[in-house]
Amino acid sequence: MSTARPSSITRRRFLRDTSLALAAAGASPVLSAPFASRAMADTKTLTIVQWSHFVPAYDTWFDKFAKDWGEKNHIEVTVDHIPVQDVAARAAAEASAGSGHDLFGWNGAGGAHLYRKFLVDVTSLVESVEKKYGKITVIGRQIGYNQDDHTWSAFPDYYINFPVMYRKSLWDGIGMKPETWDDVRIGGAKLKQKGHPVGISLGHSNDPNTTWRGVLWSYGGAVQDEAGKHVVLDSKGSVEAVKFAAALYKEAMTSDVLSWSDASNNQYIDSGVSSLIINPISAYRTAQQLNKKVADDIFVMEPPKGPVRRLMGGASEFYGIWKFGKNQEAAIEFLKYYADHWIEAFKASSGYNNPIFANIVPKPMPLLSDDPTSTPRDKLAALQTSDEWSAVPGYPGPATPATDEVYNDFIICDMMAKAATGAMTAEDSVKWAAQQCEAILTKWQQKT
Repeated sequence: MSTARPSSITRRRFLRDTSLALAAAGASPVLSAPFASRAMADTKTLTIVQWSHFVPAYDTWFDKFAKDWGEKNHIEVTVDHIPVQDVAARAAAEASAGSGHDLFGWNGAGGAHLYRKFLVDVTSLVESVEKKYGKITVIGRQIGYNQDDHTWSAFPDYYINFPVMYRKSLWDGIGMKPETWDDVRIGGAKLKQKGHPVGISLGHSNDPNTTWRGVLWSYGGAVQDEAGKHVVLDSKGSVEAVKFAAALYKEAMTSDVLSWSDASNNQYIDSGVSSLIINPISAYRTAQQLNKKVADDIFVMEPPKGPVRRLMGGASEFYGIWKFGKNQEAAIEFLKYYADHWIEAFKASSGYNNPIFANIVPKPMPLLSDDPTSTPRDKLAALQTSDEWSAVPGYPGPATPATDEVYNDFIICDMMAKAATGAMTAEDSVKWAAQQCEAILTKWQQKT
């Protein structure tokens, strides 16, 4: 993997350059009813941008859903889909220009808090949905909640969980099951010798950003404390996590993982090569369409347990409404309507989108508890409890602009990669990453 990071450096520079604009941004506009306001009637358009979903059927459903809503309300709705790796750069560009879409859909962290002062306060919207569909989960609160003044700068849509997907026949063949991270390393080394390596990316994308945080937490490490006031990364637990990552890379993986994108591990297991990946169920759903024999052999379970806990990173998905958006009221009304039809979205995603509000998809959850396309039909049942073993950046503390920036700069990924490739010892890699995080946290603390 190249150690150069042009895209993240650009984003970091953007954040620095726009800090004055952030500070100068005014108060949030008040959300008002009724829906068909004068401003909205004048505009009659709503523009949305979001990532191209890894379950293509979801995009088909969403586009029709949005179009139908627009026709009912005499609004012309445009939905633009962009590659997931372009989301952060597009957000930076729109904020910098003060122009763009009305509704911005983020994938992963790095938006709700970083761009807070560019975004409409959606507190009343979130609270109204919470009253209808139950208490918002801990993960949902981390996504868009501002702990300092108890407001919401983004509407938390869903999160993506990262279970283990393993080839049952291969693991049965060595008499093992990947219950723990040590199992993954030991069994993975045996299966690599048989031509079936483990596949976990060490590149710059959402998947490694979530997976390696899960490893860090499982070994007792964390970026920050519970209050979010101090960086605690330089710890024994972090060093043990990095040592494990280096051993896993050398013993059970190949160097290809250093440059993987989010699609790479999906393709790796769907092709029949890999013995195990950590990934949302899009990889399994794709295999069902492309390689049924492999799909039937892919089993899904909770992420491996570490010496301290069983916990995995989750990718947060949320909508923000730009203050410079031309039709903020339409954006709010669309999200209200969308929330009322959220279970349709869940089904359209084949169970990929995980609910944020407690009662919006009651258990037993459709598709996950009894999937007629899977053998056995309860193959995905472990995903129903994913909010018990998932967390988003900031854990064990709140998400903040600093945690968003650490995520966007791939510092945890690089900490693991530097040790895996031998560029640094585990101890030095942790110290390097802790220094990077300290600088970011100090910068944001000085701004508030």
